[in-house]
Amino acid sequence: TKQEWILVFPSLTSCSRLFFSCVSRLALLVRIPGGPKKPTVNSRPHSLRPKKPTTFILSPPFPTTMKLSAKLLALAVGVSGASAFAPEASKPRFGTSLSSSRGPIPTASRVADAAERMDAAMRGGPMGPAEMNAIWERSSPVTAQGGSLRTWSFASAAIDKVLVMMKTDGRPLNADVELWQGPDNTPQKMRVYVEDGNLRPFSCVVDSPGGQNAIAVRNTATMEYPLAATVEADAADVGGAGANIAAITSRINGIIPRTVQGGAVYTKPFDPSVASVQVMLRTDGRPLNARVELLQGPNNIKQVIDLYTEDGMERPFFAVFESPGSGNVVRIVNTATMEFPLSAIVEPYMIEAPSVGADGNAFILG
Repeated sequence: TKQEWILVFPSLTSCSRLFFSCVSRLALLVRIPGGPKKPTVNSRPHSLRPKKPTTFILSPPFPTTMKLSAKLLALAVGVSGASAFAPEASKPRFGTSLSSSRGPIPTASRVADAAERMDAAMRGGPMGPAEMNAIWERSSPVTAQGGSLRTWSFASAAIDKVLVMMKTDGRPLNADVELWQGPDNTPQKMRVYVEDGNLRPFSCVVDSPGGQNAIAVRNTATMEYPLAATVEADAADVGGAGANIAAITSRINGIIPRTVQGGAVYTKPFDPSVASVQVMLRTDGRPLNARVELLQGPNNIKQVIDLYTEDGMERPFFAVFESPGSGNVVRIVNTATMEFPLSAIVEPYMIEAPSVGADGNAFILG
């Protein structure tokens, strides 16, 4: 008998009602003839036999089934005007606003206000780059040749903080900075390395409570690498003649510290607009052993400080790292054991504020 093939589509849950109606009507109207009839013996003419009722048969091996299915699907999609596999267009929901997920879109007034606050904070601060240069100009730096030792002692017992600054003429800087309190007592010491002592001068605040303290700076480099060092007492302790150390360390007030367990590593990258970084390390009264590094690029160390403090609460560590250029990262390594955690604060100290030129374009003060 003549075979009748009718295409039956599987149910598609993602199609629309119009798609189902079009496909079902087209499938009932199409009659697909079978292949050539096989020769048989004593065959009777098929015209004398009555036609059998239509049978729904699913036959994947039929050669034209896939092509016909594709044509029918394309026709149904064209009639419905939409694709069942295309993603639905996103519609605005009620209660949403045209703002970014990170906050409202900044306007020109907000950007101007932020730039004004940044400029006031960076320029109006008492310890900007101009003040740092003024300390070098009004003080009398001492030159320490390679292998030599220089000391500064304080006759007044009221001096509780001092500012230690060192630099070179562009050569590497290798030095040991120690706090002496009485004979054979070194409650704090640091080993400092700077790749370029002129581009990244060293500046650190050393707490010296109790009186009868002295600062010792030893140049551990060879004769070819001298350095210039100066030590300034806190202006509040000597009646305004020294450095305003309170203004240097006041910018970290209110910042929540990060706890670094013994043997752990804490890294923090900075934007190229950050000109200098401030680092504060302290403990709850236990000894402080840490290594602070300034990197610029992968494993490209620009400045290193190996620190030891007998009491991290009484004598916390505070230093300012110059970070010119891009790709600057501060890495803190707690070299103590698990029983001696420390609290670290790493934040930008000075930010290069944008200015507007004569042509109206913004540029960065370098």
